[in-house]
Amino acid sequence: MGDYSKALEFYEKSHKILEKALPPNHLDLAISYNNIGGVYDNMGDNSKALEFCEKAHKIKEKALPPNHPSLATSYNNIGFAYSGKGDYSKALSFLEKALSIWQKSLPPNHPNIKTVTNSIDYVKKKM
Repeated sequence: MGDYSKALEFYEKSHKILEKALPPNHLDLAISYNNIGGVYDNMGDNSKALEFCEKAHKIKEKALPPNHPSLATSYNNIGFAYSGKGDYSKALSFLEKALSIWQKSLPPNHPNIKTVTNSIDYVKKKM
């Protein structure tokens, strides 16, 4: 468990296949970028995590309506990466965008709302 370098290797191989098979703004590419970003996050490389989360987000911004829950997930992931880098003001901005979308698109007791609210509280304490 925790063999992130192996996970990264397989995610990158998978991503190369997706890039050849899909148009550049396909949502599956966004999911792939997000998965790679998640591995970098688990490895403690917040800069690389942010890079891949932003790539995922750019695709989602083009492919999804502005209040889609998946777009909120991207905002949340970017906020989390900024928090890991210690850039709490940027983290707060992205986390608040995620919360706003989720409050409009999910039931009030959804766990994503609680999770992002906790992240916002954490970031505010760090500021």
